Amino acid sequence: MRPSQFVVARLRFSSTILSTRGSFANPNFLLGCARLWPTDRVSYSVSSASASGILGRGLSHLRSGASKGRRTQQTCTTGSTGFRLAGQFRRLHSTRVLTASSSNFVSLACIFGIGFGIGFSALVGLRHLRVSSKVPNNSDGSASIDNMSAEIAPGRSGNLTPEQEEKLRQLWKLVFQVCSVAQPENGSEQTAAPVPVAAEKEEVKSKKTGRLSIFSRRGRKESEPEPAPTAPTGPTPSVILTSTKDGDEDKYGQLKHFHETLASQSPESIRTTIWSMVKHDHPDALVLRFLRARKWDVEKALIMLVSTMNWRAQDMSVDDDIMKNGEGAAAEAEKNDSDPAAKRLAHDFLAQARMGKSFLHGVDKSGRPICHVRVRLHKQGEQIEESLERYTVYLIETCRMVLQPPVDTATIVFDMTGFSMANMDYSPVKFMIKCFEANYPESLGAVLVHKSPWLFQAGIWKVIRGWLDPVVANKVHFTNNVKEMEEFIARSQIPKDLDGEEDWEFSYVEPVTGENDRMKDTATRDRLVAARALLVKEYEEATLQWIQHPEGEKGAEIKARRAALASRLRDDYWVVDPYLRARSYYDRIGVLQPGGKIDFYPLAKKEVEVEKVAEKVNGAAAATAPIVVPVVVPTAETSADDVD
Repeated sequence: MRPSQFVVARLRFSSTILSTRGSFANPNFLLGCARLWPTDRVSYSVSSASASGILGRGLSHLRSGASKGRRTQQTCTTGSTGFRLAGQFRRLHSTRVLTASSSNFVSLACIFGIGFGIGFSALVGLRHLRVSSKVPNNSDGSASIDNMSAEIAPGRSGNLTPEQEEKLRQLWKLVFQVCSVAQPENGSEQTAAPVPVAAEKEEVKSKKTGRLSIFSRRGRKESEPEPAPTAPTGPTPSVILTSTKDGDEDKYGQLKHFHETLASQSPESIRTTIWSMVKHDHPDALVLRFLRARKWDVEKALIMLVSTMNWRAQDMSVDDDIMKNGEGAAAEAEKNDSDPAAKRLAHDFLAQARMGKSFLHGVDKSGRPICHVRVRLHKQGEQIEESLERYTVYLIETCRMVLQPPVDTATIVFDMTGFSMANMDYSPVKFMIKCFEANYPESLGAVLVHKSPWLFQAGIWKVIRGWLDPVVANKVHFTNNVKEMEEFIARSQIPKDLDGEEDWEFSYVEPVTGENDRMKDTATRDRLVAARALLVKEYEEATLQWIQHPEGEKGAEIKARRAALASRLRDDYWVVDPYLRARSYYDRIGVLQPGGKIDFYPLAKKEVEVEKVAEKVNGAAAATAPIVVPVVVPTAETSADDVD
């Protein structure tokens, strides 16, 4: 063919690739199609016949691959790559192609056709991916956990788009401004004092008006005045909100709480609360929860985050009271407290734990820890409202302790077996909804309402649904039998009282004398806290550098250092944890183990181990005899000398 008719380019791809099954789902197909070798004729085009053949065969493979729904994840990747390469082709060569000859229009259509075809295949893949992830169907729970451990969900640390990463940097910058650790415009770095990580708030009473603290009150005499609220020190943080107005939809009044917090609390106090909430989390993971909850609106995420810190420190005293004192202090107050109100509060708190009204046990098919709520055990008025709220927060915080990346959400199973109107209590339901929507964002993976009666679905659920954010409401699923529940939880991991196969029953283990003795070793605690404060400061400094140098070789080096520091912070938390958090039921039964190791089924593994020993020693006949595995409860803690 003469060059005057069109500019010749060689588009090389083998017929083998085109005949491969699901070729559009294979990145090699796209690479083969895009392998263009330039000639001295300056442009890339093909003849009309070649273009028609390529497009026809490509669309044929597209239909074949899409109909069978194969390899959806690679399809999505291939689709985005196809659009990107097609875009580069247009930008770099469109002028030359259009000026060559009319036959080049066919070539351009070929490129657009390939890009459109692969992009459409990607959309089909995404649709299939959503459907398959919405209803898991594997029966082996442990296998799904292994698969989950290799995947990082979108919008999480390690799986962020460039735009999301930029939003993360922007939010960190605003957080540092609020906490007075941001770098001023003149370039001189302003650093904050070391973070005490809740250790110095040793005898602070809960600041919520009318809220009793059955635990922290015994540290001071009745004649002592209540500690005054923390007053701001230094300049008030200059955070200018440009897009958020008072008229915006604000279900829980968080904008008002944000302004009140900045006016009443010091930057260092806010900073301390933030880092006390981080615990063993990756700091980015915590901050990203607020960004995702506010649809990547940086200012709204900041408002939500600061409002949450105010709720934790001022309203609930989460780290300074509830988690610090826990079940052990409640058991002591229940027996010995002279104040009837404090004694009742302690009794009601422990009563919920003992009866198993709600507890953590096992994981679902996505590896998410499961919180079981047996609604029939709740009777309106049996426990005072404050004890219900304290226990709710206590259980949510304990559930946070067992989350293992990349799993960052939990599943709640509301067992409605035997439900009646005597069990219905709207106040704790509202409090729970507010907790998850306002103060623990992006923490719910799924909610299963099991065997709910017609009375609940016809009337009560309509009321509750109206209180829920639509995103949260869409996570609620009604299951009527074990087969429907099995879509989310492996049958082998559904307890027998829910018609599953797991031979397990809840049995509360009381606090043990001496289990919190390490919390009395204030010298070791302060040493560990000071060491952690230095790590926090290093992470903040690395983050400031990352904000200034996000790209290039230096940016990559800073990101790697931040990741290493986040890992060190996680490991370090489990060293200081026994000095800041009272032991729980889950520590006593072996779910929460030293060093942050988590075992969701500790008793089941002990039974298997004992069975194997019995087979070796006494033969198979002895192994068939009933074996009772007692719960091993530690009677003493490791001494301070053993902690390095």
